[in-house]
Amino acid sequence: MMRIQISKRAGVSRVADTLIRIGAIIASLLLAGAVMAIMGFNPLNIFSKIITSTTSSFSRFSETINKTILLTTLSLGIAVAFRMKFWNIGAEGQLYMGAFGAALAAFGFPELPMPLLLLIMGLFAFIFGGIWAIIPALIKIKFSTSETLVTLMMNYIAIQFISYLQYGPWKDPASLGAAKIARFSDNAILPKVFGIHAGWIITLVLVILTTILLKHTKLGYQIDVLGESETTARYAGMNTVKIMLLAVAISGGLCGMAGFMQASAIEKSITDSMSGGLGFTAIITAWLAKLNPPVMVIVSFAFSMLLQSGKSLQVMGLPSSITEILQGVIIFFVLASEFFINYKISFRKTAKEAK
Repeated sequence: MMRIQISKRAGVSRVADTLIRIGAIIASLLLAGAVMAIMGFNPLNIFSKIITSTTSSFSRFSETINKTILLTTLSLGIAVAFRMKFWNIGAEGQLYMGAFGAALAAFGFPELPMPLLLLIMGLFAFIFGGIWAIIPALIKIKFSTSETLVTLMMNYIAIQFISYLQYGPWKDPASLGAAKIARFSDNAILPKVFGIHAGWIITLVLVILTTILLKHTKLGYQIDVLGESETTARYAGMNTVKIMLLAVAISGGLCGMAGFMQASAIEKSITDSMSGGLGFTAIITAWLAKLNPPVMVIVSFAFSMLLQSGKSLQVMGLPSSITEILQGVIIFFVLASEFFINYKISFRKTAKEAK
């Protein structure tokens, strides 16, 4: 009788790592194409439609970029926490609380000049998103709870809070009974640069700053050490509680900045459905990018194309859910590649057979 044994690899070269990951993506596309062919569709036409439907005109391209901005910024926030092995599943809630902070500034200082008001809105968004992330971190420190569950539950608290404002104290009297929050004043709306809202500039700056933070600062090094081993971090004299709280605050703050950009540039207000679930999608894009900020831009753009192409695929008679199937297949193969990069499978004879 054969026995299957799984053991950890000593390590693979960077070239082998890259080739395995590229192979996984190619295999996922081939499998997705096979599924489409079984359904009676030409895979090449579908893949071509996904690209052309999101880039063939400036308006379509700008919509794809808008989603990329949101996904990338959320992915950056998630990456800071994930590198520390703090599983922040609360990007959705932190986005909404960041948007709430931005709205507080927009409604509180409507007469300020645009540059100053936008700066204050961004600052408020970062602070409120950071505070919302720190709460589960404090609960984890005090009661040793699972941050995965607490951050997940706090998403729904944040969304319900915005819904309460939308249907209650912040309901716009001029909305003729509709549950809407008043529109921001013009000076609270991010201007467009080259036809796309200025959030793309903010996002690129955040990508650069996050890269510097994680790879070229003392805090970034401490985050990585704490992620590898809390015992090692303590032995090295690091204040693990302080590092955790600071990193989590930055993580939530970045997600809050995504809320600011979405509220200011896209919604021009806040609603209880403004994220479109991208806070959860960002967990996937951050992980697929291996928590590498520059790579997140590319992965987020690819996923934004998938998300935006749904309606165009429906016109072809293909269910829009095929994009979700594509995402699922890609994730499955990438996770499988992660397993084979880190572990090896060997077959051994049992002791009885060996005799």
